[in-house]
Amino acid sequence: MNVKQLFDLSGKIALVTGGSRGLGLQMAEALGGMGAKVAIAARKADELEEAKARLEAGGIETLSVAADLSRPEQIPALTDAVLGKYGVIDILVNNAGANWAAPAEDYPDAAWHKLMRLNVDATFFLSREIGRRCMIPRRSGKIINIASVAGLSGNPPELRTVAYNASKGAVVNFTRALAAEWGRHNINVNALCPGFFPSKMTRGLLSQIGDRIVATTPLGRLGGDEDLMGAAVFLASAASRHITGQIITVDGGASIAR
Repeated sequence: MNVKQLFDLSGKIALVTGGSRGLGLQMAEALGGMGAKVAIAARKADELEEAKARLEAGGIETLSVAADLSRPEQIPALTDAVLGKYGVIDILVNNAGANWAAPAEDYPDAAWHKLMRLNVDATFFLSREIGRRCMIPRRSGKIINIASVAGLSGNPPELRTVAYNASKGAVVNFTRALAAEWGRHNINVNALCPGFFPSKMTRGLLSQIGDRIVATTPLGRLGGDEDLMGAAVFLASAASRHITGQIITVDGGASIAR
């Protein structure tokens, strides 16, 4: 197998949660661009249809499924929809997530539980569902969890996102634990930790401290529209078949310059 073949995803089926916009859509485009058929899931049907149209305009076969992953009872139906269409899921990208900022001492209970349900619980429940129904029986699979640099350290004082940091830290170690357990099934489990990328989630924060973040980032810029594509394709492809339980930080070097 040559290098091009190692990265080729032709014939593979990928499910990307939170795939209707932002980093999820970027990764869906990357996987589809390398030949995968892509299923995208998100809460809002209108955003899903816009994303599906964009992907299909690029020649990517796409299935869109509306699902609220913070509600565990919807996870089997999402899995049914993808398996009903394609019969298999080769690649799972656990990208759906949320954030909420507030001082720790005043952090609302409801906000804490919301983030844990979506950022942590959904990542586990969906991985478990697809693992036991599809990947373990076939002895094959790639799981890519989207964590964050926020899960690797604390924050500057103005970033009051204690639940987000805690949830993404949980995703980091969940990745390692699941990789150790499911390696015997030939399932690779890895995580990407993006730094600051312009998005709906980060828009307000970047308007306040974006210049400072850029100034302290070795590569001197924020993440862009293509900066997660290569890493996602690498972890989804045969090129990473001997890599599991690893955390790849995609932040322009900001985390090493703190």
